Amino acid sequence: MSVLTINLSDESLIKLQEQANFLQISPEQLASISLEELLVQPQATFNEAMKYVLDKNQELYQRLA
Repeated sequence: MSVLTINLSDESLIKLQEQANFLQISPEQLASISLEELLVQPQATFNEAMKYVLDKNQELYQRLA
């Protein structure tokens, strides 16, 4: 596991702390979870679109094969 240090404005830090308190987790946990979700999101969106296109055109692909 690696450690990453980021700089936040005072306003952003306060918002992060408020959200973390609301969720009853540490600000570090919230930042880590949020970053992981951001990194997974583009791939998940692409996979959903790809599955939709493949399912929608499955019959056509079978006729062309």
